[in-house]
Amino acid sequence: MSVSDSEAAKRPPLIAFDRVTIVRNDNIALDDVTVSIDAGEHVAIIGPNGSGKSTFIKAVNRELYPLPRDESSLRVMGRDRWDVSELRAHLGIVSNDLMASCTRELTGRDVIISGFFSSIGIWPNHHVTGDMRAKADEILARLEVSHLADRFVTEMSSGEARRMMIGRALAHDPDTLLLDEPTNSLDLAAMRELREVFRRLAQAGTGILLVTHHLSDIIPEIERVILIKNGRIFRDGPTEKVLMSDALHELFGIPVELVQRDGYYHLL
Repeated sequence: MSVSDSEAAKRPPLIAFDRVTIVRNDNIALDDVTVSIDAGEHVAIIGPNGSGKSTFIKAVNRELYPLPRDESSLRVMGRDRWDVSELRAHLGIVSNDLMASCTRELTGRDVIISGFFSSIGIWPNHHVTGDMRAKADEILARLEVSHLADRFVTEMSSGEARRMMIGRALAHDPDTLLLDEPTNSLDLAAMRELREVFRRLAQAGTGILLVTHHLSDIIPEIERVILIKNGRIFRDGPTEKVLMSDALHELFGIPVELVQRDGYYHLL
């Protein structure tokens, strides 16, 4: 084992849930969940609406907290408390809640720069440096959207705006991107383009944690799939062993026929 491999083996998991239970509106949204995901892993979390996927995300970004129990813990990189500025280097989050916040006139470059401040847009109290602007332009080029630098988000297509949110999450070069239903509201062409972006990021070494109910979002680089049902982990393992017609039938409650084509999975 090389030195770098040895160091990686000693690192704590990126995300570690140990017997986590979360209650929302008097209902159990996550029920005694234990799961661990390493930095740099390419993982998909799949489940129907109401299965607990959004609660999982809100637990990771500290919008929701588990019931306090001695035997329960929720840690990111081995810690249960984080300064947000430190956490950005490990985990970049692209959520639909953030996307909905981009309603005023912000340029593509502004959205990406705002990632340095954990805001949406740039405000008078923010000190934007030349290095930040240069980094934003580097990210725009990496995402192949330099032409959108000065365009208002309100004038972009949904797919273009989604790339700006990905760029915002990349501002600190995080180990992993957490993608929340990333292709919602996109047309077929935009979906395909966005999935190609995820593939390039995964191949370049950025971990992908994809949370979705669309199997077609699962890029070939995804190595592990976690199925979640009724707030509990239903299946967890290598993609080719978990994505089976019988498991998906039980997960979604309908008969399904699954096919794989060019590395992607499709339901018939």
